[in-house]
Amino acid sequence: MRELTEQILRWHSAGTRFAVASIIGVTGSAPRPVGAAMAVDEDGTVVGSVSGGCVEGAVYELCREALATGTPQREAFGYSDSDAFAVGLTCGGVLEVFVHPVGSRDHDALLEALRADGPVALVRDMGSGATLAVGPDWVSEPSEDTEGGGPVACADRAVVAQARAMLDLGATGVRMIGCGAGEVTVFIESSVPPPRLIVFGAIDFAAAVARIGAFLGYHVTVCDARPLFATKARFPEADEVVVDWPHRYLESTHVDSRTVICVLTHDAKFDVPVLEVALRRRVAYVGAMGSRRTHRDRTARLLAAGLTESELSRLHSPIGLDLGGHTPEETAVAVAAEIVAARHGGSGRELRATDATIHRPAPGETLGAPPMESATAQARLPVR
Repeated sequence: MRELTEQILRWHSAGTRFAVASIIGVTGSAPRPVGAAMAVDEDGTVVGSVSGGCVEGAVYELCREALATGTPQREAFGYSDSDAFAVGLTCGGVLEVFVHPVGSRDHDALLEALRADGPVALVRDMGSGATLAVGPDWVSEPSEDTEGGGPVACADRAVVAQARAMLDLGATGVRMIGCGAGEVTVFIESSVPPPRLIVFGAIDFAAAVARIGAFLGYHVTVCDARPLFATKARFPEADEVVVDWPHRYLESTHVDSRTVICVLTHDAKFDVPVLEVALRRRVAYVGAMGSRRTHRDRTARLLAAGLTESELSRLHSPIGLDLGGHTPEETAVAVAAEIVAARHGGSGRELRATDATIHRPAPGETLGAPPMESATAQARLPVR
């Protein structure tokens, strides 16, 4: 929901009431992932999206209704072939949406979550709408008293523990948690800083990769040992430009399991030392530019440096998918396509040549949610 931060903060400053609709479960094909959100204020202004258009109108009305009644709602939208004009998902999937009005009691927790610089989980009780923000080592003030038995009632126990466990994984989804004498159903939405894309080599191809990396939502760093070429003016889309030897910088900087490393120098004195470090780090992707001849020479050098066959198997070289492009921009598309495929387990083949599911879950995403129990929370369309 952080993509809505700017508008939500404006509404808060103006004292404007609003409702938030979040996707809490997806089955089959759906245009937006779990956690996608839309918000509607009391004047009818809309920000965000939950479906790319096919059920936006119905969700908008749910938000308006929630604002009028002050009551959270949970609805499912599926595909109905019995009525071609029904409000549903034309792609054939099913999505569940949780809508809740945000009142003054929720503002503090919501604002803490939106303003947090580091990882944060936003916890919403799907019965009362109570909201709680949970960080790695902090918890927001309760948004509701404990009489309702919501997540605040056991904020220092099961709910917070579950939220932190999901935050460690970057996971988002619905959980039913034993709490005191009963059980509470909560929607936990994890928000973590953008993953890193580190590009080594201040060349024209690096500028194109930096642009497309920023477009994909990465925090982009360009690093090169040559101060003449490693300048912010040459890489305006990069979040930071570092002048240092690549291997030395990589040894000292923070990386994690989501980090992507692209070595574009295709110069042995730079790329062999940095690849020796990169292939021994716990990162999501390591790719290196160069011809097949360069790749064979580089592989021999890395083996001589002591890397194992298992470590070398992680190297994507020559970098990118075979798209037949030539320009820096076309090459960047090929590199980005391989990164996306590696991240989500895609084959890189044409969709028309495969039978695999088109929309795979994002890393840490939870598909599906516990079924809706009550008659007041029935699906608007038959689920088939």
